[in-house]
Amino acid sequence: MGDLTLESPAFDGGERIPETYGYTDANVNPPLEIDGVSDDAESLALIVDDPDAKEPAGKVWDHWVVWNVPPETATIPEDWDAADASEGTNDFGDHGYGGPNPPDTEHTYRFELYALDTGLELGTKAGADDLESAIEGHVLAQTRLEGTYPA
Repeated sequence: MGDLTLESPAFDGGERIPETYGYTDANVNPPLEIDGVSDDAESLALIVDDPDAKEPAGKVWDHWVVWNVPPETATIPEDWDAADASEGTNDFGDHGYGGPNPPDTEHTYRFELYALDTGLELGTKAGADDLESAIEGHVLAQTRLEGTYPA
């Protein structure tokens, strides 16, 4: 296997995320394609956040927190039912995906994927901070896909 990669057939890295994936539109996750997971990975984890929210919200806004994704996963389809993984709570207070919803100007959204050497024991109320603490010392590889979303 090569280097860990994360792409989306819905948008190219650094380009605009289609509006249908926004919080006030269909509010479903975009499709994602994963490649290069090492054979020694036990699970994958994903955090989707908005670092541009620091100014209007006072913090990096977490949109999706997912862990225990099977390492053989090559595709996360649009509007994914994460039955084979675990989803935490986003900063909208919802369980699962919460789409882009910038309150002011166009924001950049980060899709951070981690290959881990272990599975994780976290409750469904876990947020990104909890996941980041749990993966410390267990990251075999990581990659990032970024996209923008209009206000």
